[in-house]
Amino acid sequence: MKILRQWLLSIILIISVFLFISHPALASQDSGVAIFEANCAGCHPKGGNIIRRGKNLKQRALKRNHVDTVENVISLVTQGKNNMPAYEERLNSQQIEIVSNYVLEQAAKNWRN
Repeated sequence: MKILRQWLLSIILIISVFLFISHPALASQDSGVAIFEANCAGCHPKGGNIIRRGKNLKQRALKRNHVDTVENVISLVTQGKNNMPAYEERLNSQQIEIVSNYVLEQAAKNWRN
């Protein structure tokens, strides 16, 4: 019984790894959401800002604050500014790029799914 359980767990693990590797779009499809929820949503729920109302993630505010390009969002997320902490030690460069693109995509949709 123990051997059968180990065998089944091994098969499940192999299938999971295969799906992750063979379908990277499926694996990363929600990663922007996941990164945002884990690191940003505490202060920016639905693109808002619970600390400084005018520094939200809505398209109008991003343009007004000159953070409406992926490069500028990446810079802000990486280095932080004022009340916004830097994430360069918490997220790798790929995660920062993914969440930056996610923010701009959501801003373009006015944070509606």
